[in-house]
Amino acid sequence: MPETPAAPTTLDPHVLRYLEHVRVEKRLAARTLTLYTLDLEKLAQFAASVNVPMLQLQTAHIRRFVAQMHSGGRSGRGIALILSGWRGFFIWAGRQGLIPHNPVQDVRAPKAPKPLPKALGVDDAVRLAEFDNTGADPWLEARDAAMVELLYGCGLRVGELAGLDAIPNADTQRQGRGWVDLQAGEAHVFGKGSKRRSVPVGAAATAALQAWLQLRATPFGVEGSVRLDTALFVGQRGKRLTAQSIWLRLRQRSQQAGLTTPVHPHMLRHSFASHLLQSSGDLRAVQELLGHANITTTQVYTRLDFQHLAKVYDAAHPRARKKSP
Repeated sequence: MPETPAAPTTLDPHVLRYLEHVRVEKRLAARTLTLYTLDLEKLAQFAASVNVPMLQLQTAHIRRFVAQMHSGGRSGRGIALILSGWRGFFIWAGRQGLIPHNPVQDVRAPKAPKPLPKALGVDDAVRLAEFDNTGADPWLEARDAAMVELLYGCGLRVGELAGLDAIPNADTQRQGRGWVDLQAGEAHVFGKGSKRRSVPVGAAATAALQAWLQLRATPFGVEGSVRLDTALFVGQRGKRLTAQSIWLRLRQRSQQAGLTTPVHPHMLRHSFASHLLQSSGDLRAVQELLGHANITTTQVYTRLDFQHLAKVYDAAHPRARKKSP
């Protein structure tokens, strides 16, 4: 179905008055005025296609036009911008006493589909987790390796990772921080909505954390040095790493590991969830591990999982491949 009728339509004199109004009174930029004109020309074409003067259009007409644009392939965002232009015209027309009500007032554009979260493939995620930068400072290398293992191995948010203490004390829970119990193999984190949860810490993450903890206090042991923060992950001045610092270190590490996609902390959380769901199929367990209050938030990973299954099918199933000529 074509998005708009092809026949050009002369603009209503009231539309021309409106365009002059916004040009003079609102001092719109030339580009913006051109877009307003194009949108109102589109509305005029729609109105002509149903043989109704623009100022007599009803809400049902506008909804029909929206449906036509959507079926013609225009995005929800694009339709929303067009509706905004139409709405402005009818608001002006109402103030001029030309119409009894605004037919665009309660019309909304179709919702744009939410983009899928970006997740690494299993091979890339493992490659990053196993990356060993032998030429780096051993202290920095141990710290960054442990951060990657916790982000990918436990599905932590970057704020949860930054909020971990090395050893829990009286202030840890009171100030909304978390900690890792290596003996129990659990990370106790303080997540969104002030909700605490516990997640298992795997063998690889445990080994990486033990290696880091052996080195963590080394630069700060000399008398008179900067006081070491209680944080599990600290910078070279002994202060707790910020989320931004972790983001930058992870991006740098992913580039050093040879990944083509710059990696951010939430990408590792998405990878944790997607890979776990691919292997287990247990959506409820993934919800608990991620700390989602509502399972509908977790269900986005079923779409990622389906994409993975579709790729496997396309690559492996004999009926999915086109026969060679």
